[in-house]
Amino acid sequence: MSFDTTAANRLLHRFDDHDSLWLFGYGSLIFKADFPFIERRPATIGGWERRFWQGSHDHRGTPDAPGRVLTLVPQAGAVCDGMAYLITPQVFDHLDHREKNGYLRFTTTLTFDDGGSADGLVYIAMDDNAAWLGPASDRSIVDQIDAASGPSGRNRDYLLDLAAALRALGKHDPHVFALETLLLAPALHPSSEPTEPQ
Repeated sequence: MSFDTTAANRLLHRFDDHDSLWLFGYGSLIFKADFPFIERRPATIGGWERRFWQGSHDHRGTPDAPGRVLTLVPQAGAVCDGMAYLITPQVFDHLDHREKNGYLRFTTTLTFDDGGSADGLVYIAMDDNAAWLGPASDRSIVDQIDAASGPSGRNRDYLLDLAAALRALGKHDPHVFALETLLLAPALHPSSEPTEPQ
């Protein structure tokens, strides 16, 4: 089964007639901007929250052992912190390939830290895409993240890099930080040294 959404995204022509537009990043786009951009600014979008509910079969996992990466799920009253990039439409050739594992482009309103706002785009993997994993306990999510690795590196680094990036922005995400705490807990990686008998 193919999870590839590249062709579907290329049928979308939102903002194609603009010289530049804003892209909102809430996951790896915060800490891994491997594309040219004109400007970068912290921003938020409303009505969505981050969740590690999307499978990664191509970047942080494999088809046989997918990792878990972020998507957004609707939540009334929620505010999601992230990073906004001012880009040209030509960048979407790269981004559509990078986000091809179930993500589609959606329009959104971005609010900047200075109170200004702008319309832009965000990639979201909805619950009807083929790579959707959905909710699970924090422990199950962390166990899967800790075990997974793919062409873009270890899944655990994705989580740790994101937590560090959010912290650098002065932002708090309970879901991300709870998973980070579990991942780094000594119980997840017990010492292999023998203990003295009591």
